[in-house]
This record gives sequence, structure tokens and C-alpha cells, in this order.
Amino acid sequence: MNYDSYDNAYIAGILNSVKTIAMVGASANDVRPSYFVLKYLLAKGFEVFPINPGHAGKEILGRRVYGSLAEIAQPTDMVDIFRASAAVPGVVDQVLKLDPLPKVIWMQLGVRHDEAAARAEAAGIKVVMNRCPKIEYGKLSGEIGWTGVNSGVLSSKKPLMRSGFQSFGVRQK
Repeated sequence: MNYDSYDNAYIAGILNSVKTIAMVGASANDVRPSYFVLKYLLAKGFEVFPINPGHAGKEILGRRVYGSLAEIAQPTDMVDIFRASAAVPGVVDQVLKLDPLPKVIWMQLGVRHDEAAARAEAAGIKVVMNRCPKIEYGKLSGEIGWTGVNSGVLSSKKPLMRSGFQSFGVRQK
């Protein structure tokens, strides 16, 4: 896998298949990127489980905060990592202990750890590094163009309507 460049079809396939997301490093501070990514993903209809040991048992955006991945009572499709790159091997260790394993490990902008990614892929988990699902969703749905950003995705196809506030969904190639 080339971790520096992802095909739009690969990202779209992930975003279309994922329904539940565990967000490791979710913040209750409304000016932190993890807070507004959490808010965005919830608005798009994803079920998001915030993980933050310092806020365990409390709520962020009406969602119960968990202290670790193991505390979530149901399987998750994706683990979104909002932690420093040095923390990734420990998070991947936690992920590999889950049963069933999630389909995807997604590392946020600026987060990359090739060795941990290789371990996850060896276990059959798809990996995305140094990307944001909020940005990718907005780009692939055409939504990011509403603010004048050129997404590089042009389509005359009618948007797929999904549940959630102004949620148009992501088209696969």
C-alpha cells in the first residue's frame, strides 16, 4: 500500500462501508479538531464512540465517552486515531485484541506510523494515514465545494441522499 497517495475509490469504499467509528483522542473542547470531526461524523449519520480516558463516563455531544476501545460493548467498523504518531503502536495493540476486528484504522492529519500500519494490514485491517475522514467525505461528496474549495471531483450525477444534516453521501467510482 502506498501510504502517501490513496485512490478516491479506496477512500469512498471505506466511507460507504463504515457505520460505527471509535474515535481515540476525542476532545470535549469545542475548538479542537477532534471535537468538530466528531460533530460532523455524527451529523452524517455515523455512530461514533468517543475514547478519552480523562473524560471516561462523561459525554461529548451527547455520546458517552469510553476510557478504552475494550470498553465499547459492540463491534466498531473503524478506529479513528486523533493521537500523536508515537501513540499509534499502543492503539494498534488495543485494536488487535478486539473481537471482531474493525475493518479500518484511520489516522488523522499529521499522524503516521508505517510499522503499526503494516501490523494492522497483516491482520486484514485497511489503513489510512495522514488523512481526515471529514475532509475526505466532504471532498468525495462534493460538499467541500460549497465553500469554494476545489475538491478535484466533478460529477453531474444527482447526489445520493443519506440521513443527517445536508448529507449527500459519497459516490464510489
